Amino acid sequence: MGELPRLPVLFEHRILKWACGLSPRAGRLLFGKPPTIDGQTLSSETHALLTLARWSGSNGFFDGRSVAEARATSAHEARVSAPRRHLRMAEVRPLRMPGPNGTIPARLYAPQSPAPDAAAPLLVYYHGGGWVIGDLDMYDDLSRLIAAAAGCRVLSVDYRLAPEHPFPQPLEDAFAAFEWAAANAAGLGADPQRIGVGGDSAGGNMAAVVSQMAVAGGGARPAMQLLFYPVTDSAEDTRSRRLFSDGFILTKADMDKFEAAYLPPGVDASDQRISILQCPDLKGLPPAYVATAGFDPLRDEGEAYALRMRECGVRVALRRHSGLIHTFVNQTAVNRAALGAVLEACGAVRLGLAAAAL
Repeated sequence: MGELPRLPVLFEHRILKWACGLSPRAGRLLFGKPPTIDGQTLSSETHALLTLARWSGSNGFFDGRSVAEARATSAHEARVSAPRRHLRMAEVRPLRMPGPNGTIPARLYAPQSPAPDAAAPLLVYYHGGGWVIGDLDMYDDLSRLIAAAAGCRVLSVDYRLAPEHPFPQPLEDAFAAFEWAAANAAGLGADPQRIGVGGDSAGGNMAAVVSQMAVAGGGARPAMQLLFYPVTDSAEDTRSRRLFSDGFILTKADMDKFEAAYLPPGVDASDQRISILQCPDLKGLPPAYVATAGFDPLRDEGEAYALRMRECGVRVALRRHSGLIHTFVNQTAVNRAALGAVLEACGAVRLGLAAAAL
């Protein structure tokens, strides 16, 4: 079944808001009973979103699409999900940072602050999208939400994408962006002692690897890590990758295509800069907040990484949102459960970056 013709963006947004706003009883009548898998029940709002996607003929990021088509579809879905009115910021500033192969675009978000002249905490954020999809505009809504709710500045990084720029090029951009932010904290209005890194999915992978590289390099190091359902092991299979391989946004076919695009021929998927769970020693890493989704193929590896860090003496808060799916950080304008999960993480960022100053 092909995808249905697209409706006007505002109309689609209102449909999503209406469907997610139904009571659980009304949602069951219209969309059926949310599934229960592995002792978890999908949230009614998420079930509504998945059912609407299925009715429209969409299943996953690619679903027969080319890379260009997948990027265009994801950009359209981001516009549909975003609210009509953005959260107001004190400043939204485009930036260009020097990188290993040219400049790296970025966008700085400064929230409304009772003390605008004080050096603020800063979160360097790497968007998700399997190293293949995503840009600054797609993550504008999330960046504003984190800045406002966590009370920090957010530097959203537009790193190069595969397959045009395969591993390690996106990671090189990610590390260069952190080093530049640390060296130019004053110009960003940031406290150099309170600069964290964060990301979701592939971006979570890069935030974690950047933390490892920074600690190993002996220079500036992140004050904390914010990891939303990070990719941590592309070399091994997990139970959650099998349990949720289809029907929950991120499919096995998607993961295979993302990893094939990111990893050029001859690259070992067990390389610790790719499969960070394979790293034998995680001592000395910054404190971390790791959030996973119950119905996500990446659930188990994200949680395994959190537990491995904890075993190595790293302070880690691990939170599973059992009724949510991959990409929940992009659903906050229509899915109340997703919004609650991101706001909880923002509270952790606020506390984590505040503690770094003590």
